[in-house]
Amino acid sequence: MKIESRLAQIGSISEPVTGAVSFPIYNATAFRHPRLGESTGFDYSRTKNPTRTVLEEAIADLESGDAGFAFSSGMAALQTIFALFGQGDHLLVSLDLYGGTYRLIEQVLNRFGITASYVDTNRMDELEKYRTPKTKAVLIETPTNPLMMITDLRGVSEWAKRNGLLVIVDNTLLTPFFQRPLELGADIVIHSATKYLGGHNDVLAGLVVTKGKELSEKIGFLQNSIGAVLGPNDSWLLMRGMKTLALRMERHQFNALRIAQFLSEHPLVDEVYYPGLESHPDYELQNKQSSGNTGILSFKVKKARYIDPILRSIRLIAFAESLGGVESLMTFPAVQTHGDIPEEIRNRVGVDDRLLRFSVGIEHIDDLIADLTRAFEAAAAEEQSGEGERHS
Repeated sequence: MKIESRLAQIGSISEPVTGAVSFPIYNATAFRHPRLGESTGFDYSRTKNPTRTVLEEAIADLESGDAGFAFSSGMAALQTIFALFGQGDHLLVSLDLYGGTYRLIEQVLNRFGITASYVDTNRMDELEKYRTPKTKAVLIETPTNPLMMITDLRGVSEWAKRNGLLVIVDNTLLTPFFQRPLELGADIVIHSATKYLGGHNDVLAGLVVTKGKELSEKIGFLQNSIGAVLGPNDSWLLMRGMKTLALRMERHQFNALRIAQFLSEHPLVDEVYYPGLESHPDYELQNKQSSGNTGILSFKVKKARYIDPILRSIRLIAFAESLGGVESLMTFPAVQTHGDIPEEIRNRVGVDDRLLRFSVGIEHIDDLIADLTRAFEAAAAEEQSGEGERHS
């Protein structure tokens, strides 16, 4: 069955008693035992809940994995994965990294003796250079957030297997609709399901999918032991959002490419980061391992002084954090999503005071371009007014 149909049918044939097309929300935390030593399969909701189970089975199927796990947030999901590691262990992590992940590694994991090296995961020489006898895994964002760097998942997975390392891939920005890392050799896939999978800026969730029985059992044990699970109401909301993922991702992709092309030709813009552009250095690699592109792009304006008037002047596009919803959002990573990364590191990577990240929604493309045009005109007018004042 094609992925579009599997998405639309999530939970629709899972309720055998009533035949409800929309799977029910089971708010129960405890479940009766038929008799001593017997179980319905559900005992306590932290361990297993009927609504969450349908969601977990759905994401495992969509990602071609063996088991799925739902968590209270993307960071809760990531922390549970990190619980696989212990004191003295070392990780190789994508250089251009979401600030929350960097904060978790540097301010939490380090306290437990787990360290990381931040490398360009698309360069085998760098991976080999920073690999140590203590290295246990590679954590990859592809595309990265916010600079849209692409990693060769099959190539890195093959290298990792030769060296006995786990491969963990954050697939938030492409979703299983466009990319399935487990099919390319990864061991674990993680999603901030708050983003595209939920799709409506109304549910906080994280998802993990594993390959292999042993690894699946380990994550299942950690999920139950740590307990940062997704509640049944949020599980239902997430399933409802995922039913329209195919339609939304197609529109996100269409709008983002048009926006990227518009920005590439704008006189106030210095650089555009979007893997759907033929000018992107990893355009061919992206097309090889993915069937489409995300709705996220970033761009640098030519002068840092343009940032403030642009953010003050957008109207349809909201100046807000997060991404992946039907509504368009614009973020200033240097002080928002990546504010916990030291300035020196941000600047070296390219997340500086001229960079804006744009989560392109599903609004009409003409309205989005009109909103951007108005904001750029306001920035240019403000600069011209300032130049006039300085020369008067």
